[in-house]
Amino acid sequence: MNEEFKHIALLSTHGYFDPIPQLGRTDTGGQVVYVLEMAKAMSKTGIKVDIFTRWFDKSQKQIDPVHGYPDVNVIRIPAGPWEFIPKEFIYDVLPELSENMIKFIKENNLDYDLFHGHYVDAGIVTLDVAKAFGKPSYFTAHSIGAWKKDQMGGNPAEMEKKFNFKHRINEEVRIFKNVNAQTVTSAVQLEKLHELYNYFADNIEDIPPGVDVHTYHLPSEKDIKKKTKLPKNYIFCISRIDTNKGHDFLLHAFDIVRKKILDIDLVIGGGSPNPKQREKDLYGKMKKIIDKKGMNGRVELIGYVPDELMPIYYQQSQCFILPSLFEPFGMTTQEAMACGKPVIASKFGGIRNIIKNGGNGFLVDPSDPQEFSKAIISLVGDKEVQKKVGMQAYKTCQEHFSWEAIAERFLNFYKKFYDNE
Repeated sequence: MNEEFKHIALLSTHGYFDPIPQLGRTDTGGQVVYVLEMAKAMSKTGIKVDIFTRWFDKSQKQIDPVHGYPDVNVIRIPAGPWEFIPKEFIYDVLPELSENMIKFIKENNLDYDLFHGHYVDAGIVTLDVAKAFGKPSYFTAHSIGAWKKDQMGGNPAEMEKKFNFKHRINEEVRIFKNVNAQTVTSAVQLEKLHELYNYFADNIEDIPPGVDVHTYHLPSEKDIKKKTKLPKNYIFCISRIDTNKGHDFLLHAFDIVRKKILDIDLVIGGGSPNPKQREKDLYGKMKKIIDKKGMNGRVELIGYVPDELMPIYYQQSQCFILPSLFEPFGMTTQEAMACGKPVIASKFGGIRNIIKNGGNGFLVDPSDPQEFSKAIISLVGDKEVQKKVGMQAYKTCQEHFSWEAIAERFLNFYKKFYDNE
């Protein structure tokens, strides 16, 4: 049991943050899972954990308990208009969010040992609130602006308008310099802090995301035989539907794969239960590629996947693919690995420090259709390799990435830098 800390505040201020996450909605993906699972695992050690987020929907409760975890609550703080604001443009309401959060904590006589912000917007609020109470502040960027800017390319003026990179990067540097300590989610992210920010410090630790090894596990005979709406043999990909997720790369590579392996289909899932126009447009672009290449009948776009179907969709797949060129980590890869499935992911992303190419997965340049398709064919076309790589992936997750193990690493991290004022 933990004896150092009694009450911790985690901050994740953008997106739709709910006790049961609405994954796939705008700005609502792996980070939400990360913060929720970390809070749950910490609460198992006897700590109370409150997760603060922005309140923008009046129909939701301000204090929302996480079912099954009496010591974990999602607390919503109002700021700005009663409407969703994308993370790139949330900065204007953050001073009000900080002010209202400080007020809420005082009015409810809450006493937190520390504040931990996730992503740049929550980092900004964390600095304000921690200072107001004279408590330590910690930070996890999840994704860093300069790296995303570097990877995405495009017209600089258009990208700046869309992603607000300049403001984001300036704020990130301010946070780096003022928190007690910060974590990166991969060794490659630490390299990027050095390379793109020229930032070096001795209060940075590499702590990767975890995976729920109780939900995501090796399939039983019963799991394998469960009926789903998916094809018999399929490659699986699931993520938010966004321009940087690399679905076009995957479709171009699969066009080569399907001509070599005739009995394999591609299943692409993800997105929100009620997609907005932007998502619909991106699905439209995927459908155009599928039509143009004559892949109808071999590619299924299944949209939103409910939580309860996720494990079985991983378990019954031949392999899992994360095609995005830029991905700070990619928690779906760990979920697939925990189910004993081999993974193919970008050699430029954070996952490259977890996957040993040809050992517990494969690393490729997704933008190179020949290299990408070759890795898929070598894996899907050889059941022995598939099984061997999948078991290595499973072992990696069991030994290093349970949320309980990650929570313990975070508690030690907090202790290490607690008095580092």
